[in-house]
Amino acid sequence: MGSQPITVITGASRGLGRAAASHLATVEGHLVVATARKPADLEALRARLALTGHSLACQPLDVTDDHSVAALAMWLAERFGRVNVLINNAGVSLDHYSTSLLELPFETLRTTLETNLFGVLRVTQALAPLLRASRAGRVVNLASGMGQLADMASGVPAYRISKTALNAVTRILAAEMADSGVKVNSVCPGWCRTDLGGLDAPRSPEQGIDTVVWLATLPEAGPSGGFFRDRQPIPW
Repeated sequence: MGSQPITVITGASRGLGRAAASHLATVEGHLVVATARKPADLEALRARLALTGHSLACQPLDVTDDHSVAALAMWLAERFGRVNVLINNAGVSLDHYSTSLLELPFETLRTTLETNLFGVLRVTQALAPLLRASRAGRVVNLASGMGQLADMASGVPAYRISKTALNAVTRILAAEMADSGVKVNSVCPGWCRTDLGGLDAPRSPEQGIDTVVWLATLPEAGPSGGFFRDRQPIPW
């Protein structure tokens, strides 16, 4: 294992998480710990990477469950003693463009926040000691331009609120972890052809994760506490 970067990706069984896992394992040489609620969903990716001589560690993770997150943190601590990169990719979108904030069911908002906000914070809190142990940790939060206050509009209110709040978490974490060399950034991957984005989206998952990979592999002089799309800072 040596100095090989250890990268943890939540929601890695499909879409952007799967694309990021594949790229970081095969191109960047990271030891990727791919997580999903059902590890069996990761088997196809693991088998495909094995054909090219690349390994993938697969672990169960439900970001909404304290015990599941604690179990992952314990496994990582015992196996590696550090985490170099955490990509908080797991997310849900449960409302629609036709959904009005004035009519939004609170249960929809609660469920969305449980994954998109609380899930990110739950995992990051649990893995923070391991990120600090790497002395150059990188945290990449999958946000969205739909959470930008600078360009806020109506439609999909629960999703928008969750991503705006996630950006606040990014800023706070970046400030709190700066003294340990951990960099924390948000990324808008753009509208991508995933289960969440749909088949009409203009971007492939590979295009969507370009900035994710860039932020995951930032040098010491790289930015922290920023919001990026196509490797460029964008307004909050």
